[in-house]
Amino acid sequence: MNPVKTGLLGLGTVGGGTVNVLTRNAQEIARRAGRGIIVTHASARNLDKPRICDTRGMRLTSNPVEVVNDPEIAIVVELIGGDTLAFDLVMQAIANGKHVVTANKALIAKHGNEIFAAAQKQGVMVAFEAAVAGGIPIIKAIREGLAGNRIEWLAGIINGTGNFILTEMRDKGRDFADVLKEAQQLGYAEADPTFDVEGIDAAHKLTILAAIAFGIPLQFDKVYTEGISTITSSDVDYAEQLGYRIKHLGIARRTEKGVELRVHPTLIPERRLIANVDGVMNAVLVHADAVGPTLYYGAGAGADPTASAVVADLVDVVRALTSDPENRVPHLAFQPDSLVDLPILPMEQVETAYYLRMRAADRPGVLAEVTRILGEQGISIEAMLQKEPPTEEAGATIIMLTQRVVEKYMDRAIEQIQQLDAILSKVTRIRMEPLGVCRV
Repeated sequence: MNPVKTGLLGLGTVGGGTVNVLTRNAQEIARRAGRGIIVTHASARNLDKPRICDTRGMRLTSNPVEVVNDPEIAIVVELIGGDTLAFDLVMQAIANGKHVVTANKALIAKHGNEIFAAAQKQGVMVAFEAAVAGGIPIIKAIREGLAGNRIEWLAGIINGTGNFILTEMRDKGRDFADVLKEAQQLGYAEADPTFDVEGIDAAHKLTILAAIAFGIPLQFDKVYTEGISTITSSDVDYAEQLGYRIKHLGIARRTEKGVELRVHPTLIPERRLIANVDGVMNAVLVHADAVGPTLYYGAGAGADPTASAVVADLVDVVRALTSDPENRVPHLAFQPDSLVDLPILPMEQVETAYYLRMRAADRPGVLAEVTRILGEQGISIEAMLQKEPPTEEAGATIIMLTQRVVEKYMDRAIEQIQQLDAILSKVTRIRMEPLGVCRV
């Protein structure tokens, strides 16, 4: 059979990596897909820019619309990023009857419901394994490998930049700003690192994972998002002393009241496997009723790891080109007419344990006043550290680990503690998760 002609939108790191993998493993890919896959067309903003791949034999253009509208192309691979131009191009490709492969998490998280509806109507596929956790095949694992399970919760380190920063802070005692600067120099973080360090990138990915895990519509706007820019090296050190590690987690949990969707720094017991995932690596822990806990680990970014996922999607699409559209794997794992609009819990209703850090005047009665306020909100203390001040003016540092409590009660307690004259700093709060036996 003739090879399937593919068009790339974007020839940057991932686009170049995709071409290299398709070229290097051409025979293996053809044996797996049943047909060869070749890139015949590609678009790039700057055609004169040096590339990491061989573009000879490709029809290159600076206008991506030409690729989308070319009748020779069966599959469009969208790798330009963003959710404006990319959305228009993907919708045009679908309207033209072309299958789509994308690594664009923002596009899927924000516009996936509309994109999948259009694809369903046209009888084409939209594949997006590379949109979450790079080279880790987490989409396929949840959507297909765990199809016989009721997934209870999942938690993941799904942004390598944030994980690199927290690892360096722990291992070398460095400050956040110092490590962030190095991450930018190494290419792990963008010049504007907001998406990475404030949790937006992870929220995009969590939105997708939750939809596939629970059979709910994509709801990015309902994800609670908190970054790591307020974490200090002292917080990391205190957590270690108490037997925990701080990780920037995306958490999706099914509860009796609804679904929790949240991204925030989290204290995890250091004995957990996921607590020992360091550097730029990603990991996703999934707890399902039949199989129990499963952990998926690997590179979350980079040319070859992401290209691995892109090419896997291409192979899936080529395998399905002659299939009956009705028998294809649904985009979000569940049949489109069976998605359930479960309520998303507001953060104030989420129940978890907490790490609290504050600086207080070193005088009698302060600790009693703080514990009184916590007690009035039904908050019990699990463990506590008190660091003596270097000077009387500096105040003592108090660290507390609490038992589980609904967030709104902790909000009230922190507000009251903050008003005490003896509290000399803003109260730092980091949520805690045991990531052990499922509670639901």
